[in-house]
Amino acid sequence: MGLDRKPLVVELNDRPEYQRLLDGQSQTYGMKVGRVHLGAGASCGEHTTGEREEVLIFLAGSGRMLIGKQREVFDVSLGKVSYIPPETIHDIQNTGNGPLVYVFCVAPAAASADPAV
Repeated sequence: MGLDRKPLVVELNDRPEYQRLLDGQSQTYGMKVGRVHLGAGASCGEHTTGEREEVLIFLAGSGRMLIGKQREVFDVSLGKVSYIPPETIHDIQNTGNGPLVYVFCVAPAAASADPAV
C-alpha cells in the first residue's frame, strides 16, 4: 500500500541557498520541487532530468537557459516560465548582477489520453 499523501503548504525563504520544497516519493508520487538561488555569474551546471519533465518559474534576476546538444539559448527573467522535456540536456546561467532565483518542478513524464489534464 502507498504512503498517505496529504496537501501541504511550504513557505519560500529568501536565503541565498537551495531550498528543498517537495522531495519526491516521501511526499508526492514522484514530483520534486525546490527553489534555486544562483549568484551573479553562477550556473546550475549542465544536466538532464532523465525520464522526468521539468518546469522552471523565475522569481528574480536575469539569465539564460541553454537547451539541448546545440545549446539553444533562451533569455529568462522575473515572470518567465519554461518547460524542459524529458531527456533534455540543459543549464541555467545567471547573466545579471544580482541573484537569479527560480523554482523548479520535476515530475515523472506520463502521457495522458485527455489533453485537458
